[in-house]
Amino acid sequence: MHVSAERKPDGSQTLERGLRVLRMLAESPEGLGASEVATRLDVHRSVAYRLLMALTRQNFVSRDEQGRYRVGLDFFTLAERVRPRLLDVATPVLRELTAELDATTCLVVPENGSAVAVAVIEPPGPGPRFSYGIGNRDPLERGAAGIALLAAGSPREGEQERVATTRRDGHVVTHEEVVPGSTGIAAPIHPAPGESPAAINVITHRRDVAERAIPIVVSAARRISEALGGSPTTAAG
Repeated sequence: MHVSAERKPDGSQTLERGLRVLRMLAESPEGLGASEVATRLDVHRSVAYRLLMALTRQNFVSRDEQGRYRVGLDFFTLAERVRPRLLDVATPVLRELTAELDATTCLVVPENGSAVAVAVIEPPGPGPRFSYGIGNRDPLERGAAGIALLAAGSPREGEQERVATTRRDGHVVTHEEVVPGSTGIAAPIHPAPGESPAAINVITHRRDVAERAIPIVVSAARRISEALGGSPTTAAG
């Protein structure tokens, strides 16, 4: 009896591959062909095609006349239904920050030991751009965003001294810890009890912006905390 050398993927592997397809399509607004998906997944084209067809049947993926696949409308509809209130409250504040400081601003939340950017607003017009986008992950223990997130939570035994300092002062400034050539200015956001903490982070290469950003960032974080029903002065319990 002939036994295939390639094992049929189990349900969890198929699910993981499908999620990876959704992620890569979300990051490719120009769309991808089935062969491109197969190459990126390192699977046979037939496997990629079956995944794409399953996602298309559920309207999470759409296929155009040129045979390129993009994220479908149901993907966006589902995402909007589960959109956290934090994003709705923080995004307009981030836009104001970006306009006032002419610097990249972002909202970060903790997930699996990382500071994850869930919103990033870049200033309009020409100028340098940092390789920092939605979904970017940085260590919690390094960089302004991660330190501010730790400070947004309750004190922990053995935490870094600068986390306690950030919790006390309401802000933290770091230089080139995550993004080369940049300064990060971050402030913790304290939402209502029981909700996940967050932080605002401003990234700039300009010293003059970094120097005047601190009170502006702290004020923005306080506004968001208050709008969410949290305390701007004490960490979430």
